[in-house]
Parts: sequence; C-alpha cells; structure tokens
Amino acid sequence: MRVGVLTGGGDCPGLNAVIRAIVRKGVPEYGYSFLGFRDGWRGPLEALTKPLDIPAVRGLLPRGGTILGSSRTNPFAVEGGVEKIRTNLQNLGVDALIAIGGEDTLGVATKLHEIGVNVIGVPKTIDNDLSGTDYTFGFDTAVNIATEAIDRLHTTAESHHRALIVEVMGRHAGWIALHAGMAGGANIILIPEVRFDIEQVCRWVESRFRLDYAPIIVVSEGAMPKDRDESLLNGEKDAFGHVRLGGIGDWLAKEIETRTGKEARTTVLGHVQRGGTPTARDRWLATRFGLHAIDAVHAGQWGQMTALRGTDITMVPLSEATKELKVVDPALYAEAEVFFG
Repeated sequence: MRVGVLTGGGDCPGLNAVIRAIVRKGVPEYGYSFLGFRDGWRGPLEALTKPLDIPAVRGLLPRGGTILGSSRTNPFAVEGGVEKIRTNLQNLGVDALIAIGGEDTLGVATKLHEIGVNVIGVPKTIDNDLSGTDYTFGFDTAVNIATEAIDRLHTTAESHHRALIVEVMGRHAGWIALHAGMAGGANIILIPEVRFDIEQVCRWVESRFRLDYAPIIVVSEGAMPKDRDESLLNGEKDAFGHVRLGGIGDWLAKEIETRTGKEARTTVLGHVQRGGTPTARDRWLATRFGLHAIDAVHAGQWGQMTALRGTDITMVPLSEATKELKVVDPALYAEAEVFFG
C-alpha cells in the first residue's frame, strides 16, 4: 500500500514527530511506502510531492515546523479541485491519505471521505479547539512559550510601572490565554468566549496600581469588548473565509492609557507561539497520534481521527471532530476571575 501524508493550516510544533512516527512504524511493520504531499491540500491538488522513507524522517523529533510545508489551500474553493485530487492520487498510486491539521484541514478531509477518498485524520492546532479530543499537540508548546513571555514581562512591568498587555493566538477559543495567563500569574485574562467590559478592565488596572503592582493583561487575538462590533478586524479573509485577526492588544493599550492615565504597552507573541522545538508532552502526543494513525490505515478505519481521551488514544469520526469548535466553558473562565484586580 502507498500512503500519502500532508500537513495543512498553520504550522505547529510536533508535526514532524507525527510524520516520523507514521513512517517509522508503517515501513517496517506493515511494509507500506509513503509519499509526502507538499504545502497542505495544494500538494494533492497540484501533485506536489516529496519522498518519505526512514532516512527522510531521521532527526525530526525535536524539529519544529513541518518538512512537508503547509498552506491554507481549500480544494473545495477551486474549480474542479476535488476531481484533480482524485486524479492525482490515482496517478501517483496513493491508496490512502493521512491528513494532519486543524478544523479547516480536517474539514476538507471529512468531505473527501464522504465522496469515497480513503482518509485518516490527525488533530493539530495550538488553539486546542478541536472537538473529539481532550488535547491537540502544539498546544502545550504554545502555552509554555506564552507563559515564559509573561514571566519575563512581570519584572519589566514593575520596573517601569506600566500596564503590559500580552496578545496571544486564539481566534474563537481562549485556551492559550486561559492556561498561560493562569500559569504566568496574569492579573486579567480576556478570551473570545466572554466579551469584556473595558471599564471593568480599567478598574482592575487601577486596583493593581493602587497596591503598587503593575498589571499584566493576557488577551486572545479574538477577544472582543461588549460595546464594539467586528470593526476591530481588518476585513481580509483566507481561503476558508476566516477574517484575519490582530490589533486587540494595541486597542486595549490605547483605551487603558486614555481612561486611566497609566502607561500601557503591548507585546504580540504572534507566530513565536508556533515556532521552535516542541515540548516533551507535544512530542509524546504527536508520536502516539502518528502510531495510531498508521494502525488505523492498516485497519481501514477511513473517515476516523486519532483522539486523546484521558490517557488513551482512540479513534473518533472526522465528522464529530469538525462539527463544532471546542471552546472555553464560561464556568471554567470564572475560576480565573477570582484573581483579577
């Protein structure tokens, strides 16, 4: 059997560990051959390939990014895209496809499965917002990077008596902000699931300064104030219709300075959260996902996705994993609010 492998959407630490595990088990145990598709769904769409064998995956475990490249290509938005994929898979002799990605990549995989393509999914996103799995790899690394940044900002905030804002990734889900904010001892955490009151934020800021402490505010890129609409977004959209985010941190800094008279500065972590060496936990999870993905190929469990449930890896339908996003429960967020102000 010849198996295709692709990585789509935003890159994240642990992608290479999945590829490594798939190949290192698939070749000796099942006798499969592997073909890497480059740049996400653009690979099978345009027949862009890269050979994958055991020598090709050596040394990948600690390496960030993805050796296959990635993109936000949506074949269903391309005229004749699905038929091109079918034709290219047939011409290349690819019998099955392992798609590693987030909601958009796996959403495409779900649709391809429905029309007869043999697909297995592996969940990847630093946002940890995929349903069906307790955690996705990449999330732990992103949280650790954000936490370290918050730790470092505490001392400079105190030295200059400033309010410091840390803008982290999180379009619709505030998992990174919540976990990193609590771990880093942030004074205020703002997430997309709960619209915030800017006046209350300013009261919390003033409260910290009255105690001779400089506040640290962690905000998800998709967080929104109660009295504003989508005007904080810049309007640009990708192939999946997502509006490009960014700017909430700078907006907060200006509002805090205007309303409190206190100096405020913003640090946007951006793609720093995606890069570099994966943590031990992400390497562990990515490796287990890869091993179970190739087992699923061997068992013919098409249309399924690897998932972490407790400490067990199980298979769940792709349709379940992509039907809705996993967001932060407001009750869980309320636990963090105890420390605000």
